Amino acid sequence: MTDAFEGFPGFEGERSTYDAGELTEEACEHDPFVQLRRWLDAAQESGSLEPTAMTVSTLGGEERVHSRTVLLRQLSSSGLVFYTNRDSAKGMELAAHSMCAAQFLWLSMQRQVRVEGVARLLDDREADAYFAGRPRGSQLGAWASPQSQVIRDRAELEARVQEMTEQFGDSDTIPRPPNWGGYCIEPDMFEFWQGRPSRLHDRLRYSLDAQGHWRLERLAP
Repeated sequence: MTDAFEGFPGFEGERSTYDAGELTEEACEHDPFVQLRRWLDAAQESGSLEPTAMTVSTLGGEERVHSRTVLLRQLSSSGLVFYTNRDSAKGMELAAHSMCAAQFLWLSMQRQVRVEGVARLLDDREADAYFAGRPRGSQLGAWASPQSQVIRDRAELEARVQEMTEQFGDSDTIPRPPNWGGYCIEPDMFEFWQGRPSRLHDRLRYSLDAQGHWRLERLAP
């Protein structure tokens, strides 16, 4: 069989040295939410591009896993909050299968966090409050975009935005679209990864037990 990548350069020579830090059990917080907050703050302070970007993976039709990157908008003791169109692919997938996973990656700090849990739909009051604080262009875009649906071309999208702009005119308030809202991922697992030399990375996993307590364990790299 012919190699599908024949003629393309390989990556055998690509090597990075992971020596930016270490992760020990003693240095970790007892609460994984607090630990995640520490790493998010450190990523922001380090100047990482989009430090709150997280890849959310959901289960779609035919048992296919779909992943996309969204922005974390709130972190509380309940979970990780993001907002989207409920009629989008991820919204429909979460409605059918609430189990999901999320991942943060900060390459400059050689850190990664994986999260697994259940996504709960936020109530309308929370979604209203967040939507009201969005930039006007983002509000109009939420009305104009039939997210995840096939459109003819860019011009069609721009025409829809113009239509919404004219519809709302000079109104000071643009209401939240009824199909736009928020989700809170309520985790039962966190894994914190810190790159280390010789690929002997630090991996510490928090697992929620039946009594609601977090158990911290080290995983082999």
